[in-house]
Amino acid sequence: MARIDPATLLPAPRIRRAVLEGDVTQLHRGDRHAAEGDVFEIDGVSFEVVEVAEERLGDLTDADARAEGSPDLDAYRRRIEQTHDLEWNDDDTAVLHRFERQE
Repeated sequence: MARIDPATLLPAPRIRRAVLEGDVTQLHRGDRHAAEGDVFEIDGVSFEVVEVAEERLGDLTDADARAEGSPDLDAYRRRIEQTHDLEWNDDDTAVLHRFERQE
């Protein structure tokens, strides 16, 4: 277990706010940015990375999209395409980082 800078995993301030508010509980990234058991802190609140796994984009669900702050998978797909200026390909992979607030 390592203590990591939240910006390493959560690159944008708005994402860090959404994590703190409980609206985002996981994030897919192109590469691995943390390991299971890593801990980060936002405004004095600690979070633990509980799962890190490579997944096919085509296997993502509406539940995954909601856990990343989108209302559904279609909205998530549009956001990813716009943010990263790419075309969604179900066979592409991304690394899931799921985290939980520590009390």
